[in-house]
Amino acid sequence: MAARPAGVAGWTGQHLRHAATLLRQGGNPAARVYESIGSEFFLAVAPGWLNLGLWDGPGSEDEAEEACRRLVRTLASALPAGGVLADVGNGLGTQDPVIAETARPRRLVAMNITEWQLAQGRDRLREAGAAPVAGDAARMPLASGSLDGIISVEAAFHFRSRKAFFGECYRVLRPGGVLSISDISVQRWPLSPAEVLAGLTQLRLFGLRPTMAMTAAQIAAAARAAGLAEVEVTPCGDRVIAPALRLTAARLAAPATAPVGQQTAARLLLRQVDLLWRRRIIEYLMIRAVRP
Repeated sequence: MAARPAGVAGWTGQHLRHAATLLRQGGNPAARVYESIGSEFFLAVAPGWLNLGLWDGPGSEDEAEEACRRLVRTLASALPAGGVLADVGNGLGTQDPVIAETARPRRLVAMNITEWQLAQGRDRLREAGAAPVAGDAARMPLASGSLDGIISVEAAFHFRSRKAFFGECYRVLRPGGVLSISDISVQRWPLSPAEVLAGLTQLRLFGLRPTMAMTAAQIAAAARAAGLAEVEVTPCGDRVIAPALRLTAARLAAPATAPVGQQTAARLLLRQVDLLWRRRIIEYLMIRAVRP
């Protein structure tokens, strides 16, 4: 892909259109976010990866890529081996070879509402033997009872509706089918001006709808209300959010690795997410459920 021309302080046209969403979001805000981030986001935990990782250590560079792989392997290991699987919100496709290696699916579907990401990940999807499908997680273009398992890595908070997503999971899974996802919950509403500003900025910058703000208990209840059973929720922010923030802080303290405009925006982003995490407003979850 040809490099995008850089504007003032390293900002491209895509970045400016992304920034405009602070004032007005379009019909598919998540797509604009990830088109702006691009395939070589300088703050990605590891090149090509869009998840925060599941860490054994404190958040060092030498563990970064393995942490991203570990998160995907952990979620994929909960899926039925040898079945028909869907990766819903598959990012840049980097995770799909890991899913294929871990779960050994008979068939793997990689679904993404952002067609640009499917195109960027075509080589990795080919490596994984995954079929790309453009589709909305809240209205999956899949036949009822056609899947043995669904995995979704750090994407559910972008979906138009978690409730609709869980309902679709119930519909497309066969009896005994497994849902395995990671998600970010909002454990309480922001109270102080700094908390409110941080929360609103993150909603806008990441193309999130206010309805994404659900506690872990509310997310679990939504899954059960959709008919899913054996719902297990495992909080693990200490192994995901905390080390990812430390890694980001260390990178931003090092000599400049990106244009000054992006560095400044990233430092503001880091301070706000760190505030939300330290005050336990946000939590990272791994969720498993079964279609009875």
